Amino acid sequence: MRSDLVFGALSHVSNRYQLCQLASKATRKLHKPNTRLQDTTNDVLHRFRSTNPGTLAPVAAPAKESVQQRRAA
Repeated sequence: MRSDLVFGALSHVSNRYQLCQLASKATRKLHKPNTRLQDTTNDVLHRFRSTNPGTLAPVAAPAKESVQQRRAA
């Protein structure tokens, strides 16, 4: 049931309003065109149950590109 998923997700998010905001943003990003929106929402809540949605995902630092200097001729 979805209520079990919501209560499981509330273990990481203390505020229900914040949970709704995070879940709606994640549902919009993860939704695939030919699937039901309800299934995507359940998947998001299931993911929130096991991880903290308020933390940022680690972002890989971009590799530094070597700058080539050109000499004037």
